[in-house]
Amino acid sequence: MLEGHEIPGDLKYTKDHEWLRIENNGCRVGITDYAQNSLHEVVYADLPKVGRRLAQKESFGTVESVKAVSEVYSPISGEVVEVNQKLADSPELINKEPYGEGWLILMKPSKLEEEAGELMSAKEYEEFLSKLTEEKK
Repeated sequence: MLEGHEIPGDLKYTKDHEWLRIENNGCRVGITDYAQNSLHEVVYADLPKVGRRLAQKESFGTVESVKAVSEVYSPISGEVVEVNQKLADSPELINKEPYGEGWLILMKPSKLEEEAGELMSAKEYEEFLSKLTEEKK
């Protein structure tokens, strides 16, 4: 595991630091521990409306912190079927539980088979982060 960054093995990851969890009722999406840590204290999440159709890699909202505003991109194509309403009152959940209560949206995928293969495994994401942090040194 990369210095202090949690990278669950059951998720898929993007180079923009989003994660995807495939569930029975769709695909849950959030930002990684690395992303929330880089943002610091999250104060607001601007998320899409239920029913919005997203293309893979399309921006669907922003996560704002005391430090920066960061775009959030869809790891796969599909329709937004649920938005995490808890974040309206408690955006800090993104910092506290990025892989749990701090999820952003639930999607009904339209091309899961072909697009999920383009995402990184936990091991690949960890290697990607290692290279990224080496470049910053």
